[in-house]
Amino acid sequence: MTSIFGTDGKQTAVTIIEAAPNVVTQVKTKESDGYNALQLALGDKNEKHSTKSELNHFAKAQTAAKKFVKEFRDYSIEKTLGETISLDIFAEGDDVEVIGTTKGKGFQGVVKRHGFSGVGEATHGQHDRSRAPGSIGGSSYPARVFKGMRMAGRMGGDRVKLKGLKVVKIFAEKNYILISGSVPGHNGSIVLIQK
Repeated sequence: MTSIFGTDGKQTAVTIIEAAPNVVTQVKTKESDGYNALQLALGDKNEKHSTKSELNHFAKAQTAAKKFVKEFRDYSIEKTLGETISLDIFAEGDDVEVIGTTKGKGFQGVVKRHGFSGVGEATHGQHDRSRAPGSIGGSSYPARVFKGMRMAGRMGGDRVKLKGLKVVKIFAEKNYILISGSVPGHNGSIVLIQK
């Protein structure tokens, strides 16, 4: 993340995303496949690490094997096999949604994972209880722990969609798009930007 200044002098926090051109590797139609869709691919993959079926599939689009492939149903832009989709589909000021996988945090306690504040005071016999979850249920009744009880566990690594983000600036010559606010994922992760 970084920040830029607008023409009015206001500072805006933005995330810089490198949006390399996506190659159309398959065009699905209602007649041949039962639905309309575009298959887009991104990131070159070494030929020796590709299967024969992958190489033949990408050869139809006259492109090298790609690492990431995603299908978009009911795509409104008419493209043919082998064409590229670049940043010209976005404009400054557009509202976009960004989908990505959040950073994995590993196994975390209830204070970090759910915002518990701990037992509180350290007096009256409290010993090392400031980050403990406390009671989790009744004893004889209901004699079980209810589903959804907030406990320690794996945190992060979830697929998240952030809505209401804006395209602040586009640098078409460098394939950079600046989006207001933060986006899910670590540096270098793959995200999906859609209108």
